[in-house]
Amino acid sequence: MRIYMQIPPEGDKAPRYYHLHLQEDLLEGWTLVREWGYQGSSGRVRREHFDEREQAEEALLRVRDEQLKRGYQVVFLQALSD
Repeated sequence: MRIYMQIPPEGDKAPRYYHLHLQEDLLEGWTLVREWGYQGSSGRVRREHFDEREQAEEALLRVRDEQLKRGYQVVFLQALSD
C-alpha cells in the first residue's frame, strides 16, 4: 500500500508532503516506510518493522489519520495486491 499526501503551498514555500508505503521484507515481515518534508528537497525517513501484514497496515492507517488531522490531503493511493 502506498499513500502520498500534501499540504498546499503557503506563500513562497514549496508544498509539504508525507509519503507512506509498505514493503514486504525478505524475512517474511513488513516494513512501514514514512518519508516527509518539503517537495523538491531531501526529506526525513523513518522505517518500522512488523511481523504481520495486518499490524503494518493498521500502523499505516493510524499515521495517515494523524496526518489528515494536521491538514494533509491524500493525493495518491495505491492498494497492495495479494
